[in-house]
Amino acid sequence: MLAGCASVPLPEPAPVPAAPPPAAVAPPAADEPVAGAPLLRGKSRWQPVAWSELPGFGQDTLHEAWNAWLRSCERPPPAFAPLCPQVRQLSIAGADEQLEWMRRHLQPYRVEPLQGPAEGLLTAYYEPLLEGSRQPTARHAVPLYRPPASLSSRRPWYTRQEIDTLPEAKAQLRGREIAWLADPLDALVLQIQGSGRLRVTEADGSQRLVRLAFAGSNEQPYRSVGGWLLQQGALRDASWPGIKAWARDNPQRLQEMLWSNPRTVFFREEPLDELDAGFGPRGAQGVALTPGRSIAVDKDSIPYGTPVWLASSGPTVQLQRLVLAQDTGSAIVGAVRADWFAGWGPEAGELAGRLKQPLQMWALWPR
Repeated sequence: MLAGCASVPLPEPAPVPAAPPPAAVAPPAADEPVAGAPLLRGKSRWQPVAWSELPGFGQDTLHEAWNAWLRSCERPPPAFAPLCPQVRQLSIAGADEQLEWMRRHLQPYRVEPLQGPAEGLLTAYYEPLLEGSRQPTARHAVPLYRPPASLSSRRPWYTRQEIDTLPEAKAQLRGREIAWLADPLDALVLQIQGSGRLRVTEADGSQRLVRLAFAGSNEQPYRSVGGWLLQQGALRDASWPGIKAWARDNPQRLQEMLWSNPRTVFFREEPLDELDAGFGPRGAQGVALTPGRSIAVDKDSIPYGTPVWLASSGPTVQLQRLVLAQDTGSAIVGAVRADWFAGWGPEAGELAGRLKQPLQMWALWPR
């Protein structure tokens, strides 16, 4: 509710039709047959189904998901804009009333690929929480950069290896440093996740917490360092804990491993006040992500702002919950593919480093 009151002011939107009162749409009976042809959306097929097919529906703590839905209503897609006034009103309603409203106004669709198996893949991402220095020191020697002035004039820009070795690349980044980290693997994790929180020590010795948000990349292809290590036969556990353990044992090959991924990311610094601290960075939809309730999707299959029922069972987590499609990523490709925003800090990082398990998704679309 507080999040809804703290919306960032936006330009006056074009008038939209008022949402119909709840009684205007009759709720479907539990055993009512589902009619209608599948919908084709980019790389996916949406098959209409009954609410009873959604595993665990009715058992979720919906008020947590409503925080994410309120954020989506800050920049709603056209299909959902007429519903947003009621979404805001229902933020103080009970779970039963919220469930009944969803049944009245939304139709669930099972998301399927156009070809291949229906089961997809769930991974997770997070905001690293790191310590850094505003000035380079003997301990903090790994720089994080703002975008160089020449980024738009050279595409793709220099690779990670060229940034570290070519004098002309170094010259174009001189003076663009935001802060320095102690561990090059932390810098790599931050670049892969796309944003993070940094407790930075200023020149006067004071500390403050800031957010480093994605501001661009060198547009080089992303290559997984875990995949490179597997190809080398260097390890069998390609999770982040396994990668870090290998790096500790093989410091002489650390640079080689880092250079196997030519992609690098540039950042912008944002203040992090008490209200912002409860939410993640802004996703591709342009709204702040909600821990545990926001996902990154393939935007060609699921539009931003779509409520999604997500179900996944595996060794890492058991999930049956309502989430909102609010972000995307270069590695998030396919109809049944989601990257779950786990939050920030070491616990979220541990989960994100290990989560890789089967996924089912249902898009909830206005009737």
